Amino acid sequence: MEKLNNFINGKSVESKSDKRTDLVNPATGQVFATAPNSNAADVDMAMKAAADAFPIWRESTPSERQRALLKIADAIESRSEELVKIESQNTGKPIGITTSEEMPPMLDQIRFFAGAARNLEGKSAAEYMRGMTSFIRREPIGVCAQVTPWNYPMMMAVWKWAPAIAAGNTVVLKPSDTTPASTVWMARLMSEFLPAGVINVICGERETGAALVDHPTPAMVSITGSVRAGMEVAGAAAKQLKRVHLELGGKAPVVVFNDADLPAAAEAIALAGYFNSGQDCTAATRVIVQEGVYEEFVALLADQAKNNIAIGMPDQDVLVGPVNNVNQLKRVVGFLERTPSHARVMAGGSQLDQPGFFFAPTVVADLKQDDEMIQSEIFGPVITVQKFKDEAQAIAMGNGVDYGLASSVWTKDHGRAMRMSKALDFGVVWINTHIPMVSEMPHGGFKRSGYGKDLSQYGFEDYTRIKHVMTNLGA
Repeated sequence: MEKLNNFINGKSVESKSDKRTDLVNPATGQVFATAPNSNAADVDMAMKAAADAFPIWRESTPSERQRALLKIADAIESRSEELVKIESQNTGKPIGITTSEEMPPMLDQIRFFAGAARNLEGKSAAEYMRGMTSFIRREPIGVCAQVTPWNYPMMMAVWKWAPAIAAGNTVVLKPSDTTPASTVWMARLMSEFLPAGVINVICGERETGAALVDHPTPAMVSITGSVRAGMEVAGAAAKQLKRVHLELGGKAPVVVFNDADLPAAAEAIALAGYFNSGQDCTAATRVIVQEGVYEEFVALLADQAKNNIAIGMPDQDVLVGPVNNVNQLKRVVGFLERTPSHARVMAGGSQLDQPGFFFAPTVVADLKQDDEMIQSEIFGPVITVQKFKDEAQAIAMGNGVDYGLASSVWTKDHGRAMRMSKALDFGVVWINTHIPMVSEMPHGGFKRSGYGKDLSQYGFEDYTRIKHVMTNLGA
């Protein structure tokens, strides 16, 4: 059985804690490795390494940081098959779809931030006051404490460390306690191209994350996770006035109007709803359909779930694998067990009778706005369907949740699409598509979905600070 360690100051380091966590393959339910449940001494060691490395790394030029990130991207690409197998074993993700749909954008994101390092934006130097020249310095913040979730371990790690390192910061990153394997692997690889201490990975559970956030060293804390975790992090960071970057939950409305191309919409929505077993904050799992085509569209979605969404083991040609862990499986099962009497389960609705944490692709129709399945994240392969009458009601239903991360509109009416994109209170609005992302455009939400942006130049700038420098021309 593999024994993972922390990665601190350029090398694999055994934890000071004697506690370890079993890592379970979700496809089999079997333990394949253990990881440390790190303590405060481990966090101290990692923070010291990052703090010691910061004066060195901040003095590197943008071109030097770019070259390092490009080399890292090339190295990951050359060993991508190995990394995907590690990710799949730790998460249950299908190997084929992870190779084709996660690895290419992840590599592109690293390369994008490599370029962003050389594109520092700010006002032009000028005499905004007579006799005085002002200019802007954009500087790294310092040590960044980062926490990533279990649904996209390797990609969310990239979303954290790539902009931080590109901007000249150093990092102490804690992956989810159930899925640290790919992050530890990446840190070891990255150490070949970065000074020791620039990237450090600490494994552990909630207490480890709390120690990371509470530590006096980091100037910024960034987390992708649940609303509860985000609120705890924001509260703890506020005590020391640390910067906070939060990407939290989502409950994306998927608004389908009568004039939409229904078969094409059903196919695309099913793919975007069941991708990664529905374990995605942007997943197309809350569908709101106009009354004139409601029954037809429910039938189309049910047919997709029953006949066109392949589920199976990671080495098979499937879209859907298991959910990530036994607790998440219990959560999904619990939602279906509490299905209200007015709702109809049109497809799936149960755990599969086989080893591992598999749940059948599911469609639940006729739900009401205040139902639990509408208001709370299920985070599994479950698509809900509601009915609306007109545009105003669609907007009210779409916005009628605590989250504000992502949404989509399906219509052939351009004016309607533009009105909906303005009215929907979400960080992204897709039109006649759902879930594509590009490195150049920001990702981040409103309301309880958090604040700050990932990806894009905006995401890069979140890891910098602004300094005004003014010089007296007459001195």
